[in-house]
Amino acid sequence: MKRSAAGVVLLCTLSACDRRAESGAVTGGTIVVAVAADVDALIPPLVTSTQGRQVTDLIFDRLADIGDSLNTTGDYGFRPRLAERWTWSPDSLQITFTLNPLARWHDGRAVTARDVRFTHQLFQDPEVAAPLAALLANIDSVSAPDSLTAIFWFRGRSPQQFFDAVYNLLIVPEHLLGGAPRSQLRGTAFARSPVGSGRFRFARWQPAVSLEVVADTNNYAGRPNIDRVIWTVSPDFTTASTKLLAGEADAFEAVRPEMIPEIQKNPALRLVTYPGLEYGFLQFNLRDPRRPSLPHPLFGDRPTRVAISAALDRAALVRNVFDTLATVAIGPTVRGYVGADPTLPRIGYDSALANAVLDSLGWRRGRDGVRTRGGRQLAFSIVTPTSSRNRGRMAVLIQEQLRGIGVAVEIESLDNAAFLTKMRDRSFDAALGGWRLDPAPGIRQTWGTAGSRAPGGTNFGSYESPEFDLHVDSALSTMDPVEAHAHMRRAYEVIIRDAPAVWLYEPLSMLALHSRIRPGVLRRDAWWAHLADWTIDPDARLPRDNIGLTPTP
Repeated sequence: MKRSAAGVVLLCTLSACDRRAESGAVTGGTIVVAVAADVDALIPPLVTSTQGRQVTDLIFDRLADIGDSLNTTGDYGFRPRLAERWTWSPDSLQITFTLNPLARWHDGRAVTARDVRFTHQLFQDPEVAAPLAALLANIDSVSAPDSLTAIFWFRGRSPQQFFDAVYNLLIVPEHLLGGAPRSQLRGTAFARSPVGSGRFRFARWQPAVSLEVVADTNNYAGRPNIDRVIWTVSPDFTTASTKLLAGEADAFEAVRPEMIPEIQKNPALRLVTYPGLEYGFLQFNLRDPRRPSLPHPLFGDRPTRVAISAALDRAALVRNVFDTLATVAIGPTVRGYVGADPTLPRIGYDSALANAVLDSLGWRRGRDGVRTRGGRQLAFSIVTPTSSRNRGRMAVLIQEQLRGIGVAVEIESLDNAAFLTKMRDRSFDAALGGWRLDPAPGIRQTWGTAGSRAPGGTNFGSYESPEFDLHVDSALSTMDPVEAHAHMRRAYEVIIRDAPAVWLYEPLSMLALHSRIRPGVLRRDAWWAHLADWTIDPDARLPRDNIGLTPTP
């Protein structure tokens, strides 16, 4: 199918009608979000999934919010949240945050600096195994000299100190979690009924069915315009998309090319596109899933990884799955980053090279066309989440392309929870993964040694390279932007050369919305970032919009 995005609403800034959201004049309404996977956790340090992040971002608060420019250098553009102001020490090794004295947990208790200190300790505790712990490595400690003062102490100066202190730390209440065993947080009552300080309160969760939050009408940061948000969970993409098309849901982000004509002819729906920070990839497990102390029998070998990379025609894969709604990835990064370098070297499509490399490694074709060596077939499995139809389709195409060079691939489709468990346990050969990135290059925890070895680390393929780590660390610590760019480019060159994955695609971010909803800015890293300020036209409301919340006077 050849088509353009004609008819799609491009919306990166506030439209005139959306300015009503800023005034707070219009309140009320329900937004139902259709998703094909449930949340993985509701305690911020444990969250890995996009669904979990969407919910916790609404329930919990940060000390400050990143601005829509997504600047990560210094504190330019950041907006007060739990912290009403902050000051830097002369040597920049401390940042002192002064909390808003009006901030309250949803149970009525005041938010204090002890909560901030406790949250940092929780993220850093190995027993918690927070996936983002590696990103906080430059924060030495947090002290709380009084109830409204939290001081962050850093190990070294870096351009992203402020970002490190606020972006990944959703503050949680010490008085409700402080007594819980750190290794058993998932089993606590809080894990099923969290209490935050954000503009939405947790209401109810029926696992694998739905999750609901409601407006905190007396919130210190202001009442949300929206009364309620519901995530309705479906077992697969088709069911989730059907809910949107049938009018049972208001928002759906996993829009695929084949859905666009039907959405465009439906007057109750519209499509919104926005620059995204997402990429998809085929990740190799470099460790033997049965004996993790040993290299993987196939992927522990770089030439084999290079051969498989060269055998994949990524342009054809992207065209077949996404049509014009994605581009071939440039590496473990995205073009949407400021200073992104689309000229990075790549392992190009070259099936002759792939065959030659495998021949040189002693892999010989058998009568069935599959290569063998020493009695072992050149075969492996690819795991994919059933929540992503695109990845499922891409797995089939990869299977076919690799068959052409004598590699047998088995596809294992798993529900989201089982897929994430396999990733965390490293019990896979290869996986079709996808990352929605932070505004700062989050490459350390997803591809660096720290993310491989740390409990809860998200370098699921266990790629470890001292040269790569060195350049990433140097890039993130230098204050010279030119030097930082040079180090990051070299880091990308190293990892692309080592081929621990095949970086496949960058999708165009799209969101299908009910036409009665007036969204504001859709931020590149999180379309839901300003959801509290969205509005719903009063004259177009549905029965589900009215839940009886009293608007703030």
